[in-house]
Amino acid sequence: MKATVTQAWPSCCIAAALVLAHPAHADEAASSTMPCGKLVGANVSGNADEGFVLRDGEAVDFISGGRTAHGRLLMFHDGAWFRAYWQAQGGEEKYALANAGTNSVRLVSTPPQGAPQRDGKPGTATGPLQVLSCPKL
Repeated sequence: MKATVTQAWPSCCIAAALVLAHPAHADEAASSTMPCGKLVGANVSGNADEGFVLRDGEAVDFISGGRTAHGRLLMFHDGAWFRAYWQAQGGEEKYALANAGTNSVRLVSTPPQGAPQRDGKPGTATGPLQVLSCPKL
């Protein structure tokens, strides 16, 4: 069975997450609690533990298996709810940042939901995020 989760953040409180179920790719449906990668802010200092800001176009790197994939965040909104997606540089696939616990997400391939959010919102800073389901890039 294929399952995908998307994360949505309310504009007033980024810590609260709404988890919704949707169809997904089979390799992403496996449950795992061990990190297989992490999302970090793209930076010139080389600090692999730098956080990032949740806003459209934010440069965010995905590090897994000693390899770094450069990408960016895409933000969408549905009323007061925000949804964050990561897209690899030069890639077509969009991966929802699905809440998987404290400082953890799953990267889940799914079409974006809602309208593009291009005005810098929600603009909330976050530390690096552990990724519990890693796509093959």
